[in-house]
Order: sequence, then structure tokens, then C-alpha cells
Amino acid sequence: MKALVLSLTALLIASPALAGQAVSLRSDTTDADGRVTLGELFDGAGAASDMAIATRAGPTVVLDAAQVQITARRAGLDWSNPNGVRRIIVRGSSGSGGDGALAGAARGNVEVLAYARSLATGDIVQPEDLIWVKVAAGPSDAPRDADALIGMTAKRPLRQGSTASLRDVSTPQVIKAGDIVAVTYEDAGVALTLQGKAMAAGAVGESLMVQNTASKKIIETVVTGPGSTAVGPQAMRLKANRNPTLRYAAR
Repeated sequence: MKALVLSLTALLIASPALAGQAVSLRSDTTDADGRVTLGELFDGAGAASDMAIATRAGPTVVLDAAQVQITARRAGLDWSNPNGVRRIIVRGSSGSGGDGALAGAARGNVEVLAYARSLATGDIVQPEDLIWVKVAAGPSDAPRDADALIGMTAKRPLRQGSTASLRDVSTPQVIKAGDIVAVTYEDAGVALTLQGKAMAAGAVGESLMVQNTASKKIIETVVTGPGSTAVGPQAMRLKANRNPTLRYAAR
């Protein structure tokens, strides 16, 4: 029994040492060779500095901050992300090269988003699919930030190196016209659900007209996910929060 108590005491004393090493995101995230490492993202990365977590094919690469945080934690680093950064943009340091057409595009004057790889129709745009490049002139509907494209569906084949346009993508539709969907009302602890028929296709956050299968009455709802919609206060909150303010690191 005494030996067990001593073992538990030793474990409790040692446990703080198992905590991750606190690090902070660098104010200027750059890499020189296209191999993005933890040491290039964080101050104080120590022994994990040389661990590669991404590849930069062009002048910049966009990383998902949550995924970077998870990868860093697995490497023994603790980044609390106090500023709520959503995307980390890593640039090539001065003198580092890009890749083919992307490197050539970097010599212009206007900074725009471009595709780091070719995408097929229907592909979902991921953070690593986008880079910032400089061109002589960008498209009139060039998105101002990466989140205008991330999570969207490619409407047509998109070529690696081409500048991004809002016309390239559409919101992924999770409900098709004619689908039977759940319509939920929630407020002050009260939750009611009924079934309805979608009168059109819809994406998350969009308004959708639904016909009550029992009363045949058509009501306006907001899509919350595949096969589900909401009405009432929940729907109003979803519409209000559809385009939240996002923060970026080191653009």
C-alpha cells in the first residue's frame, strides 16, 4: 500500500512536466525552401522546430489554425491562440522561389488569391488549396480573404495557378428540392419538430421554403444541416452569424 501511495505521489509531482511547451505565433510567418516547419511558425519551438507540417508550392500557403494547433500539441507544443486566429498565411522569405506560373505571377503589383492545385468540378476548396500571389491586375470579383472560398464547391474545373474569383465557387447544398426535412423550433427550453418538404435546394445558413407535410402550409426556414432546418429565434441567430468577422495571421 505504501509503495502504491509513493507511486501515485511521484506521478502527480511529475505530471506538470508532461504539459506542452508554451509557444507563441511569430508575427511574420515565412519559410525559405517551401518546407513549412513548426520553428518557422512559432517562437520557442525548441526541439520541435525542424518538424515539417506543410509544403508551400507558391509564394504563399494558407494553413488552418486549428489543425496547426493540433499538430503542434502532438509535437509537445502548447499554442493557446489567444487572438482567435482562423488562418495562418505563410509567405516565402526574400529570395525564395515559387513554382512555375505561380512564381511568375508574384512579380505583379496586386495581391490576390490563386489556386495552389487544380480542382475538379464539385471539389471542396480547402485552406491548403489557396495561396496569395501578386499579379498585374486581378479579377473584378476577387475575394478579399480566403474564407470567402474555403468550404465552397468548385462550379467548374479550376487550374493550378489561376487567380481565384467568386464566380468559381458556390455554397455546398445539403438539401435538394423535394427532400423531406426536419423543421425545428427552439426557444427558452422548448423544442418542437415537424416534417416538411423542401421546395428548393439549400445550403447551410440559407433561407428555404418548406411545405408542412401535414397542413400543406408553406413556411420560411433556415437550413442548419443535411436534412434539417430551423424556424424562430434559432433561425434568426443562424442568419445573423452566417458571415462572422474572421481574423488572419501574417497576411
